[in-house]
Amino acid sequence: MTETLMEVKNLKKYFPITGGVFGRKVGEVKAVDGVSFEVKQGETLGLVGESGCGKSTTGRLLLRLLEATEGTISFENQEVQNLSDVEMKKLRREMQLIFQDPLASLNPRQTVEKILEEPLIVHKIGDKKERRQMVKEILEVVGLDEYHAKRYPHQFSGGQRQRIGIARALMTRPKLIIADEPVSALDVSIQSQVLNLLKDLQEKFNLTYIFIAHDLGVVRHISDRVGVMYLGRLVELTDVDELYDNPLHPYTKALLSSVPIPDPELEVEDEDVIGGEIPSPSNPPKGCAFHTRCPFAMDVCKEVRPAFEEKESGHYVACHLYE
Repeated sequence: MTETLMEVKNLKKYFPITGGVFGRKVGEVKAVDGVSFEVKQGETLGLVGESGCGKSTTGRLLLRLLEATEGTISFENQEVQNLSDVEMKKLRREMQLIFQDPLASLNPRQTVEKILEEPLIVHKIGDKKERRQMVKEILEVVGLDEYHAKRYPHQFSGGQRQRIGIARALMTRPKLIIADEPVSALDVSIQSQVLNLLKDLQEKFNLTYIFIAHDLGVVRHISDRVGVMYLGRLVELTDVDELYDNPLHPYTKALLSSVPIPDPELEVEDEDVIGGEIPSPSNPPKGCAFHTRCPFAMDVCKEVRPAFEEKESGHYVACHLYE
């Protein structure tokens, strides 16, 4: 059995809505609403869903860039939310983040060398000569040349900038990397290069990824398991092949049916097409959050929130259709 690296239980993040002269709390946005999963050492867990479903917020909660409203996050049997600032700083050597927008996440006033050296300085790794050598080595690993170290972010293409972002995440030799839509801002021709680089790095450094995306084709290419999120909740979680071959939740089926098919003669079944708008996370529907758009909704769906349970071996789903 592969060792569990991270375990998340009943994770919630509610953002307060304030109003009036005195800024009183008048409501809350349920960005993440009771998410539970675990990540095995060396695997890639994909998180997919529509924009605003809570994927990126979940990633930031795992790193404690945001403080959770409720729930527990365990990394190598350490309760992350109970750690002091000093302990958390030490743990962050093991957990890093790749951002969605490579240009916005890089300091325009610093050279690539300074950008990559900064994590080493913060965590007191090596002396100046050793740090420069480590920068040189990591640039080579991500497919950039030594002379690139003296350049500034604006002098690179989008794909090269994302390679710099990946290099920065690797500087402290982490065990877990959370990749927040790392290829969505890139041209399609560059996406596959970056994805292949991530897979090569995973094998070379024994990395574990949580890969956040909305493109199901990208997720299928890189993930071992996939979790599908809707309105702050996980609705399905299973192996990548099982999810694409045997989706159980109506929302997952609808997402898969929206993926373009090269053969124009293959039509999408009407039952897999969902209409309507995603409800507001500040006022989510009672019961199953998806029932307002689900073609199979029953009376129980409108009243009772379905439990996120294992319906088949390793296949978790939150849906009353399988009770």
